[in-house]
Amino acid sequence: MWAASCLASCCAACACDACRTVVSGISRRSARIAYCGLFALSLIVSWILREVAAPLMEKIPWINHFHQTPDREWFETDAVLRVSLGNFLFFTILAIFMIGVKNQKDPRDSVHHGGWMMKIICWCVLVILMFFVPNGIISFYEATSKFGSGLFLLVQVVLLLDFVHGWNDKWVGYDEQFWYMALLVVSLVCYVATFSFSGLLFYLFTPSGHDCGLNTFFITMVLIFVFVFAVITLHPSVSGSLLPASVISLYCMYLCYSGLASEPRDYECNGLHKHSKAVSTSSLGLGLLTTVLSVVYSAVRAGSSTTLLSPPSSPRAGSGKPLLPLDKADEHHEEEEKSKSRAVTYSYSFFHLIFSLASMYSAMLLTGWSTSVGESGKLVDVGWASVWVRIITSWATAALFIWSLVAPILFPDREF
Repeated sequence: MWAASCLASCCAACACDACRTVVSGISRRSARIAYCGLFALSLIVSWILREVAAPLMEKIPWINHFHQTPDREWFETDAVLRVSLGNFLFFTILAIFMIGVKNQKDPRDSVHHGGWMMKIICWCVLVILMFFVPNGIISFYEATSKFGSGLFLLVQVVLLLDFVHGWNDKWVGYDEQFWYMALLVVSLVCYVATFSFSGLLFYLFTPSGHDCGLNTFFITMVLIFVFVFAVITLHPSVSGSLLPASVISLYCMYLCYSGLASEPRDYECNGLHKHSKAVSTSSLGLGLLTTVLSVVYSAVRAGSSTTLLSPPSSPRAGSGKPLLPLDKADEHHEEEEKSKSRAVTYSYSFFHLIFSLASMYSAMLLTGWSTSVGESGKLVDVGWASVWVRIITSWATAALFIWSLVAPILFPDREF
């Protein structure tokens, strides 16, 4: 008995030391990835509680205070929403706390990049406390999450537009024939993929013998957008490039596919899942992995974009400083420059806001966008609400891209 107690104490001490080592190893450069890891942990906790917490939650009186106990799916959904709410509050508090941070001498800069043990403890406390709040607050959060999820998708669209235009400007800036040919090849590949994708969508989601006019309308609308993109881009007044138009066309077609694939499994026009009534563990894991990757992409873009998300005072790459100082005076001057406050390279507040919106989005994915889950509650991102969110996001992407092309012409005195 004594030996077992000693062994348990040693294991606990080793675990604490390991945690402290990992936390202390998080540097300024890896802080963004650490936040992504914390968000991924929230998804894993949500997934686990969704599978195992229902029997325990049925015995909690302030949660199960109904005259008739709800179905098991209701408790699974409630567990996911409570973890999501704790995660949302954690990142929202950080987003509000980081408003106005402009240079690295601000004490809040060290809070953003350090104090990881305390932040992890606070995250755990917030998640646990959410299991003590009334059901009415959870219902309100669920309704609000539908709007927050749409905002998260729109943020991704804006980031993609920023990335595509930056990619095009960089290759055009080389002003060499090779890079112009590369632009043409990539554009053609994207257009071929877009039209091939549309043919696959017609085959999968408009099966013969069924009235699938709605699916046909969704796919046709995206094809119309593709042609509109090309016409506006090639107009002499715009003088645009086919690369952004082709990439956005492919992305809109992907969003259309994502929306159609989210249609209920028993819908006669959903040919993708007509032989499948249940989701596999691998499909569930793939859905969560896709969510994590999309959030990581948004977070990294939020930290690297210098045209959209960075403060105007942020330093730019390529400052032209010599690799080695020429003399002692230059070396002394460089040390003085280092001692001065340096501007932050991205908006900390907006960075945390992305995770707040992503918390809402992940909750909707795991709960089928509704507490009236039924069979869809067992699936990831399935249901008519998900369909319309994706389709409307596709249309919003098209509208934003068209606006990015025509806005400089309509308002020549403004910088876009």
